[in-house]
Amino acid sequence: MKHVVLLLIAIVWLATALTAEGSDAAPATAFSSEAKTNGLLLPGEERHLTNVRQLTFGGENAEAYFSSDGSMLSFQSTRDTFYCDQIFVMKTDGSDVKLLSTGKGRTTCSFIQPDGQKMIYASTHGASPDCPPRPDMSRGYVWALYSGFDIYKADPDGSHLINLTDSPLYDAECVYSPDGSLIAFTSLRSGDLEIYTMKPDGSDVRMLTSAAGYDGGPFFSPDSKRIVYRASRPASEAELEDYRLLLKDNLIRPGNLELFVMNADGSNNKQITFNGAANFAPYFHPDGKRIVFCSNLADTSKSRRNFDLFMIKDDGSGVEQITFNSTFDGFPMFSYDGKRLVFCSNRNNEKSGETNVFIADWRD
Repeated sequence: MKHVVLLLIAIVWLATALTAEGSDAAPATAFSSEAKTNGLLLPGEERHLTNVRQLTFGGENAEAYFSSDGSMLSFQSTRDTFYCDQIFVMKTDGSDVKLLSTGKGRTTCSFIQPDGQKMIYASTHGASPDCPPRPDMSRGYVWALYSGFDIYKADPDGSHLINLTDSPLYDAECVYSPDGSLIAFTSLRSGDLEIYTMKPDGSDVRMLTSAAGYDGGPFFSPDSKRIVYRASRPASEAELEDYRLLLKDNLIRPGNLELFVMNADGSNNKQITFNGAANFAPYFHPDGKRIVFCSNLADTSKSRRNFDLFMIKDDGSGVEQITFNSTFDGFPMFSYDGKRLVFCSNRNNEKSGETNVFIADWRD
């Protein structure tokens, strides 16, 4: 699980995509394969969601993403005997859960190749079989950018594992384009956190962003021609200096995150949110004109710990709130046909801090 504080305050956020630090507590062990449906749709959510089902029960589960045929989900989870996230796959009814990753190190950001023949994810197991240590909080709340993270490709059963990046610095947050021709990812290899693309075999690596700040969490448009992502932009020389000093130690201090859209070659890069909130996990609707994302923009309290799902047009207009949970909803993804939405949430928890995977039917 990723515990992420996006406004320099402690909130519970799985991960991760990032890249945030997990708990050292013993993982939960009680799970059910039977999806739960009653009482999961909250007031206000009926505008776009119906038939909400809970797919995981207990523990820490995040970043669930559809296969192109809509039959499977890949996700990361801290469960059973694992003390930090591993990659699992399951059917979209929550059944047939299987471990895909090696069971060693920490993993994040899995995605199924559009033809279903391969999967990618980031893992630290090549650097060490152990869960990496938590970052030093004496410098404030920071995330660890583990240098051991590399991006791996594997068969759907986890076999034939291949390291695609083999870089001495952080490589993670990876995703396939819908046409299968590219993988987008985030890397620290340049000395700053930037977005790159590469071919599915790891060749032809190209840097797409170059502005100072954390550029990450990329996802492609349905036609594979554009990329939406989240980014931080240090607003002063003092913030920029703090950012750079932390990067030297493979750390980052979370701050406000805005959403950007660019062409898949890095051109025509435009910021589409200007709300000063923590906006992340953007994903295109299959119509290519709207983007669903997670944000605390509706929380006016001092802590701003409440994250919900929102929709925005790709030009930055028409912001609409989708979920109305009082704690955390995040990591949304539409099925390729646009009929379903998967997301992760703290709703219906049996224990505080649990995050589970939910799926709903979508209506426009």
